[in-house]
Amino acid sequence: MKRFEELFDELQHKVRTRNPASVTVRAVAAGPHAIGKKFVEEAAEVWMAAGHEGRARCAQEIAQLLYPR
Repeated sequence: MKRFEELFDELQHKVRTRNPASVTVRAVAAGPHAIGKKFVEEAAEVWMAAGHEGRARCAQEIAQLLYPR
């Protein structure tokens, strides 16, 4: 498991090297509006999981909110 700082460093490296196969690079290239839409989508999934799908599923959704794939 990575600490937040390790993940952040890894993501910054991906953006700097601009690997076109990287989901992160494609998201950054899409811009703030696309990133915001994805964030709202993932946040809604956290909300639904928290209310109806149990702790394990909620944890998965929170992880996807922090770093959507």
